[in-house]
Amino acid sequence: MLGSVSTLPQQPQHPASSGHMVVCGDDTLARRLAVELRYVYGERVTLLVPPGRDTRRPELPLTQRARAGALFGRMSAAMSRNGGGGDGDTNAGVEAVRIMEAHEPSDDVLEEAGVDRAAALALVYDDDELNIRAALTARRLNPRLRLVIRLYNRKLGQHLEALLDQAAAVSLPGLDPAATDASTTVLSDADTAAPALAATALTGSSKVIQAEGLLLRAVERTPPRPGELADPGLCTLALLSSTSQDPAGAEGSDSSGDEGPQLLPDRATVNAATGRGTIVLEAISQAGPDRAPARMGGRGAPLGTVFSRRLRWSALGVAAAVVALAVASVITTGDSPVHAAYLTMLDLLAMGDPAVEDTDTDSRQIIQLLSGMAGLLLLPLLVAAVLEAFGSLRNASSLRRPPRGLSGHVVLLGLGKIGTRVLIRLRELDIPVVVVEEDPEARGIPLARSLHVPTVLGDVTQEGVLEAAKIRRARALLALTSIDTTNLEAALYARSLKPDLRVALRLYDDEFATAVYRTLRTAHPGALTRSRSVSHLAAPSFAVAMMGRQILGAVPVERKVMLFAALEVSGHPQLEGRTVDQAFRAGAWRVLALDATPPADRLPDLAAVPPYDPLDPAGPGAPDRPSGLVWDLHPGYVLRPEDRVVIAATRRGLAELLRGQRSGARR
Repeated sequence: MLGSVSTLPQQPQHPASSGHMVVCGDDTLARRLAVELRYVYGERVTLLVPPGRDTRRPELPLTQRARAGALFGRMSAAMSRNGGGGDGDTNAGVEAVRIMEAHEPSDDVLEEAGVDRAAALALVYDDDELNIRAALTARRLNPRLRLVIRLYNRKLGQHLEALLDQAAAVSLPGLDPAATDASTTVLSDADTAAPALAATALTGSSKVIQAEGLLLRAVERTPPRPGELADPGLCTLALLSSTSQDPAGAEGSDSSGDEGPQLLPDRATVNAATGRGTIVLEAISQAGPDRAPARMGGRGAPLGTVFSRRLRWSALGVAAAVVALAVASVITTGDSPVHAAYLTMLDLLAMGDPAVEDTDTDSRQIIQLLSGMAGLLLLPLLVAAVLEAFGSLRNASSLRRPPRGLSGHVVLLGLGKIGTRVLIRLRELDIPVVVVEEDPEARGIPLARSLHVPTVLGDVTQEGVLEAAKIRRARALLALTSIDTTNLEAALYARSLKPDLRVALRLYDDEFATAVYRTLRTAHPGALTRSRSVSHLAAPSFAVAMMGRQILGAVPVERKVMLFAALEVSGHPQLEGRTVDQAFRAGAWRVLALDATPPADRLPDLAAVPPYDPLDPAGPGAPDRPSGLVWDLHPGYVLRPEDRVVIAATRRGLAELLRGQRSGARR
């Protein structure tokens, strides 16, 4: 991991020059985004943070400025250790990040930060309302400004994008939209990180990226046995670190060197790697139209939730007894089946005449007695059914408890912004979930109630709470609360109950996460342990949006991130006029697919699934509509300027492609 160094000195507060980028935020995402723009893309960055201590984490003595400075210092030191000062230094001649402090981004503060001259502005405060207010102000100050806004409310984000883009068009009348970079992108860190967090709970750690209704599935594979060759699938996306199978080893990061994971290796490197796991692009499948998450237990009040299993078995036993008595009556009396069943029901309900006539046989009398006894059993059964039905209706709006016999589920701790999105993702994958939440008014409680997800209300650090969530029979634990120590305590206690439990922790501090990971791997070598940072997963998406592009998805490879993006070949000298094989650069980028759709008919966002119109089966959102993406590209195909390609890239590789496009545009 990155070593600790002293904080950066106070930055001179001179006015920012034009073309820089401004990042405004109050948590880790803002600092990571500034690091991404400065040390990966080589941009001039102004970071605006609140003054004083972090109110959400008062135990930390550092101010927001000091924590940001410390992060920049560690990154600068890591760059120096890894040879960042060589020819490949993307930050040569770029001044350090300018750090400003303000309680909120008011008009005067944004003007001082140079928003009126900036190329892009990222608003990543945790408060949606504050981001919206600042976005409206910034659009008024600079109609040409590229805006990237963090919003949890996705529907509101769609309306806000249209509103701000329309405001830019009105402020710049007569200007060709293609001639300006003014655009608005609304992203959610919760939506970006949720697929990776949910995938951590699954066997095989499968990652899914969506592009034009297609699902790209990247699968983690264990090292091949001696004498066996690893199956490369469609292509090998990454080699896992050489310590990934070592209980004392750490997840690889950017500072791991040759021991760390290698993204987008060439064929020779893959063949030479022994004892290392791989992540391969295994399969591509068609994605249907968007569907709502499945409910645990169905819609409305199904039979299984209204009546208990014991009551249903009792009713089935009484029904079987009635059928047996009717069959016995047919055999012994010779009556028709309908008449025999009718008499049996009358005897069951004590409505028939007693069999005391001389014409009544002994078998008839015995069957009548048995029917009466079955009727006695029917009365308490009906009473129990009525009571259970009333109880189910009374509890229909309450949270569901974990059912008996539940196993193979995922225990999810925390229903905040991140936990709610992960819950939706797990239910879309039809994975059984049990939620543990301390706050009965948490953001995700109404969703858990509507989806009939079993929920345990209580402090996870208290004894008996995880047991109530059936942790001993669970497949995985996702600890996603906002407190590192709570997540760690829950993971340690869960491992004491089930040593082989798969555990994924949400941890903010990288050095703390590394120490926790190594300790858990050493103590429980046979169990899977992962630590994930939401800001680490989300920052690349926000950074690419700041550069005027959108990525299709981000796949975590241990503590690195691999990006999938759609790019126009025009303006990229590394791609234009080259064959697919020549365009591949190991460790930087690889062309995966070609969009063969004519430019006029292309979808602007490949990550979006068009809405399905049932009245137009051949419409753009039809599940069986053929995609324009060609995945089996011939290595000798020459990329043309009008082509659009889907690439897998590292953060630095994508930054180099975007810088090359901007350099070509300036020339």
